[in-house]
Amino acid sequence: MKYDLLVAVALLMLALAAFSHLASAYDPSPLQDFCVAIKSPISTAFLAMNGKFCKDPKLVTANDFFFSGLRNPGNTENPLGSKVTLGTVDQIPGLNTMGISLARIDYAPHGLNPPHTHPRATEILACVEGSLYVGFVTSNADDNRLFAKVLNPGEVFVFPIGLLHFQLNMGKTNAVAYSSFSSQNPGVITLANGLFGSYPLINPDVLAKAFQMEKNVVNFLQKQPWPDN
Repeated sequence: MKYDLLVAVALLMLALAAFSHLASAYDPSPLQDFCVAIKSPISTAFLAMNGKFCKDPKLVTANDFFFSGLRNPGNTENPLGSKVTLGTVDQIPGLNTMGISLARIDYAPHGLNPPHTHPRATEILACVEGSLYVGFVTSNADDNRLFAKVLNPGEVFVFPIGLLHFQLNMGKTNAVAYSSFSSQNPGVITLANGLFGSYPLINPDVLAKAFQMEKNVVNFLQKQPWPDN
């Protein structure tokens, strides 16, 4: 297990390094050593870049590049049986303008990270514990083909930017994976949440016709809680 974990972490670090080169096509490339993000402009702020204002470099500390939130398991006691813990620019201000971020995903037995997309990033996922069934679906122009694999510790899978993808814990024990993204803020759109949990709700006639289901089924789905992950 320790060997598999080291392999997975090493692969993840290589992916982060690769993404830092490729991400210039999406997030703006940095024009300075760093631009630590702050939530609002103050007298010590520099020019805003990529939606964030920059802290005065003389006030930057090591903590601006540090995050301990991925060391603890996420709470999977929810209907999905999974929990995503993000490490984006909102958690690590030093990521601002760097074009990368990461996440930890914990899965209870048979837990699911449901079908979703990241509108601003390609994702590479490394399985470090358990067994995961993962996959993505191509666009309509490519006939919505499914690409799927079962991952074991030390194995990785790539989800191209913007495409619908998912992960399911295949085992009877907990599973853990780490993801890296080619954006400091990849964003997420969960299919079920967006369609049946929007605010205000989408007209049921739209969803009934789109999914070729009875309107009362749509009404039922729209009344369900759709937890964020």
